[in-house]
Amino acid sequence: MNYAVAVIDIGMTNKKVAVYDENLRQLDAVYKNFEPLKVKEPASGLEVDAHDLAGMEEWFCAQLQVFAQKYPIKALSVTTHGATFVCIDDKGKVCAPCVLYTHEPGESFQTDFYTLCGTKEELQKTTYTPPFGSLINPAKGIMYMQKYFPGEFAKTKTILNFPQYWGHVFTGIAGIEPTYCGCHSYLWNHKKSDWSPVADKLNIRPLLPVNYKNTCETLGTISEETAKRTCLDKSVIVTMGIHDSNASLLPYLAKSDTGDFVLNSTGTWCVCMHPQDNLDFNDEDIGKIVFFNQSAFRQPVKTSIFLGGMEFDTYISLYKKVNKTDDFPSFGFDETQAVLNAKDTFLMPEMVAGSGQFTGSKPGIWEKGTFYSLEGMQKGSKLPEIIRNEKRFFALLDLSLVIQTETALRRAGLKKGTKVFTEGGFRKNKLYNALLAAAMSENDFFLTSISEATACGSAMTAIMALSGKKICELGEAADISYQAVDKAPVSGYEEYKKAWEKLI
Repeated sequence: MNYAVAVIDIGMTNKKVAVYDENLRQLDAVYKNFEPLKVKEPASGLEVDAHDLAGMEEWFCAQLQVFAQKYPIKALSVTTHGATFVCIDDKGKVCAPCVLYTHEPGESFQTDFYTLCGTKEELQKTTYTPPFGSLINPAKGIMYMQKYFPGEFAKTKTILNFPQYWGHVFTGIAGIEPTYCGCHSYLWNHKKSDWSPVADKLNIRPLLPVNYKNTCETLGTISEETAKRTCLDKSVIVTMGIHDSNASLLPYLAKSDTGDFVLNSTGTWCVCMHPQDNLDFNDEDIGKIVFFNQSAFRQPVKTSIFLGGMEFDTYISLYKKVNKTDDFPSFGFDETQAVLNAKDTFLMPEMVAGSGQFTGSKPGIWEKGTFYSLEGMQKGSKLPEIIRNEKRFFALLDLSLVIQTETALRRAGLKKGTKVFTEGGFRKNKLYNALLAAAMSENDFFLTSISEATACGSAMTAIMALSGKKICELGEAADISYQAVDKAPVSGYEEYKKAWEKLI
């Protein structure tokens, strides 16, 4: 081994530090969850959740110190979940809470934002950003800080995107790169590679970094303080950082045989990403949760998302609670066919309003004309009969996820013959994958196996920055296995979907 690279991978739930060698073999990894901090809005006293930045920093440095004794680490790369920023003062210290993007400040706030910054339709057409709810658009998060934490925000000298905040922690240097700037922020002009007029509407342009580099370039070397805290050599480079979904795309972009493909990356967020050559929306895309990312190489990536993993976990937890079991529900094609034939029971999405492909939906279950809200079921209200039927309930849940995935794939620009690669948690859901393949018979579906694609993609950026190699030179090292998906032996999906959609 000539050298190793360290990766800090920050998900909404799991945080990890991993080490890879120059051939993209993962050598080590540690994991930790951090509970959100409770902070109060100064004016209202309302408690909101914020990220434990200090706790994460202490743990990251401690783990890097351990790995520095074991591996010849020459580079450090950071990848993080989206829609998050950090305000720092003139001393480079955090001066305002890093509020979770899941916080919903209310309808009047959302109205005020669009009144100031432009209509939803106008902003989607010009910034390629969809109208998410909550604070999933970072421009909204910044306006929220201005309004509800004005004293803290007044101390701000620089606003940093989340991966670049951690780069600043390790180097003392502020920068920006394509994947995070170009990810549903409302703040980026994709065509000019500059901040959008929304930055001026919010009066924050002077607070935004101007040090713009490509994702796979070097932000700087670690500071003396970081070297002391981590025991890493002062020559260790830190890359620009990368948005997590874009990191998971890199191993596929490295391969020469993928052709036209959509990556169906499944987790808390299910993200359908389709690399393309242009920034073209269809008329029907406007108003939907469809947007353009930028790849690490500034290539447009048409993207559509929904909270599939969160929905799946919530309903499985509800099933286990109701049935007083720890067993995971099983499936059968006969029971799935029965649900399709009856066309009278439907599970509806949008646990977080405005987060997915069916933004008018109310979460819950329709059963034979009666609606059971998710909130009511969680509080112990009357339950639908199907929740006690193991295999039919599992089929019901998967059918909803398949309809949402099919919609997301088509909105991401899927065409006849486009390959679909499914990775992440849903890779293990046999019924989901079989139903999806049957629903979209003009496309080939593959389950892909790659050890921690997000961390692997982030490691690739570190290797490219350190060695000067191009992405195609890493294709052989990006070890991806492919398994074709067999279609489910069921019928009646289209009729069921039409009945489902009428309830939105």
